[in-house]
Amino acid sequence: MLLFSCPNCGPRNETEFHYGGQAHVAYPEQPGELSDREWAEYLFYRKNTKGLFAERWVHSAGCRKWFNMVRDTVSYEIQAIYGMGEQPPEGLTAPPAAQAKSQPLAPAEASNTNASEGV
Repeated sequence: MLLFSCPNCGPRNETEFHYGGQAHVAYPEQPGELSDREWAEYLFYRKNTKGLFAERWVHSAGCRKWFNMVRDTVSYEIQAIYGMGEQPPEGLTAPPAAQAKSQPLAPAEASNTNASEGV
């Protein structure tokens, strides 16, 4: 069992929280101009980092507020907790801009799908 330190309520059992995915993924500036593939990449493509990873969490059984956490995905050690809209502490994770960029599919993968198959 892990103890998460909610920025508003203090230390609580991990069962009171829900995972919200990778932190610092910017909403597209012009979502209407994205192709289906680009939109799908924004919605579903996330890093699967081994080591330090910035995540969003919500204290669903407490204050119901969102916050960010930098957690080591190997040891589960929590390195930092900080508010939404704040940047992770220096040196704990990759720059947010690098995390927000999605990686394009390799050409072989990209050519194997068509509009009827989805993305």
